[in-house]
Order: sequence, then structure tokens, then C-alpha cells
Amino acid sequence: MTVHFYGFTIIGGYCIIFIIYIIETAVPGITGAGNNRNTAMIQFTKMHGTGNDYVVIDGRKQKAAGFSRLARAMSDRHYGIGSDGILVLLGSKSADFRMRMFNPDGSEAEMCGNGIRCFAKYLYDNRLTSKKRLTIETAAGVKELRLQVKNRGVSSVVVNMGEPILRRDRIPMIGGQGMVVGETLQMDDGSRFTITAVSMGNPHVVIFVEEIEKFPVEKYGPIVENHALFPNRTNVEFVKVLNRKEVVQRTWERGTGETLSCGTGASAVTAACILNKLTERKIQIHLPGGDLKTEWREDDNTIYLSGPAVEVFTGKWPG
Repeated sequence: MTVHFYGFTIIGGYCIIFIIYIIETAVPGITGAGNNRNTAMIQFTKMHGTGNDYVVIDGRKQKAAGFSRLARAMSDRHYGIGSDGILVLLGSKSADFRMRMFNPDGSEAEMCGNGIRCFAKYLYDNRLTSKKRLTIETAAGVKELRLQVKNRGVSSVVVNMGEPILRRDRIPMIGGQGMVVGETLQMDDGSRFTITAVSMGNPHVVIFVEEIEKFPVEKYGPIVENHALFPNRTNVEFVKVLNRKEVVQRTWERGTGETLSCGTGASAVTAACILNKLTERKIQIHLPGGDLKTEWREDDNTIYLSGPAVEVFTGKWPG
């Protein structure tokens, strides 16, 4: 951006007109700076679900060159917008809309429980749909959502997260057949964890602990995530059971790190709690970013996730 300053002065009876040019060089990631002035701009909306924050972009109208690259740039909390990933809106032949989710490291996730609630709010609040019951295509299949609307905007969303996947080979996890419930996982540093593995379209390992607040998630999260037994890596939930209806959850997300919340993780935790006979089928989960409600229904064997969705701000990003 070039800024011009004009002025004049009187020297020896003569009027001198001067012009000062200040050239501002481009700053990476700053909208409209320097040589970005001719770059096509991408409209985005920053949103969060219980602190799990995402950047939503409409990929139908805006052709971003490489969603993985875009996710790495936009998600950066120092030089970008800052987020736990980006959600891309696309058309679908099998559902009302399609959602693709990319992690901050550029990898694509199969599904995101908090993200899909934000995605639904984006659709309804921007008048892209008037439906209060939506179907969204994801890499983990088509998900059904029920929107709770207040003052013409979505306040919360109930998501049918589908049936938990419990077979070891479908999680996927290397080893024998059957379920992974109460199995010992050996760490390279000599420590051991008792784990329950569940897939909600994306892989999760649930570990029950006593000291949830002081537990070194940042140490063991990446070790479990990248353990050789998980060919696609895994998300990791550390959980303390408070009573039969309440638990506390901390999550290390694959490709992201520790996050304030995780919807697919909360669903996996629900399944793990019931499989280990620790809670009722309907529970409240306390996360650093807020509370989520889940239920694993017996009649259809599916898990339902309920929680808020919030718009933070909108803006433009150089594509």
C-alpha cells in the first residue's frame, strides 16, 4: 500500500509544494497489505463450539488453491486467523450440503462434532437454508442434524453422530480381532495406559485418569497419537469420571494438539464409559471450553451430541 502526503511551505517568499511517499511493504497474512492488493479475497467466518474454533469458508463460490495449504496458513495463531482447523462448504449429491474439515497441520479429518454444529449455524444464519433438520455429507458418512433456533439464529445443534465403530480393524488399530476395551498400551518410555478404542468416523483412544487437571496431556497426547498401533494416528481423550452422569474430558486432537473441546471425542468417551460400565447412557461432559451433552441410545445404537455454536467474526483472507 502506498500512502501519499501533500503539503507546502514558504521559503524566501516562494511557495514550495512537496509530496511525500511512504511505501508499506507486504506483511504476510495481513489483508490488503502491499502486493496483496490485487489478490482475490476469500470471505470467511470465524466460529466456535465450546471453544473448539474453526474458520468456515464457502468453497462453492471461492476457489481456494489448496485447502491443506490454506488450513495451515489460516489456522496459525500468530500469523493467521487462529483456529483448530478450517471447514469447507461444498455441494452434495447425497445430502443437503457437504463439509470437508482440515486440521492446522493440513491433514484432512473425517469428521468433527463441534465443527459440524458451527457449519450448520453458518448455513442457517446466512440464509443458505431454511431447514431446521439438515443432512450433511462428511468423509465419515452423512450426518443428521436438528437445529435449535432462537431470535432467527441457531443457538444449539443436536447431531446424530452415528453408531460407534468398535471393531479393532475398523478403528483402525493393528492387532487381533474384536473390541479394544480395557487393553494395556505400552509406551516407549516404559509407562502403560489402560485404553478403550472407538471410532466415530475418526479414531479415538480413551484413557481414564484420576488427576485430570494435572495430567501431562501435552507429554502423552502426541506419544499415543503417533503410536505404531494406529496406522492413521489417533485422537486421545483423557477422562475423569465424576459420577454416573458426569465426566471431565481433556482432548489431544490428531494434527492439532490439545483443544478446548472435541465433539467426536465426547461421543467416543460416551461409548467408552458405557463399555466400561462407568456411567449411564446419557451423560454431561465437562470440557475446558464448556459442556456437551451426549446419549448412546439403545433403540437405534447411535450417539447423539448436543451443544452450542457461536459466530465470532467475519473477514477476508488473501486466496
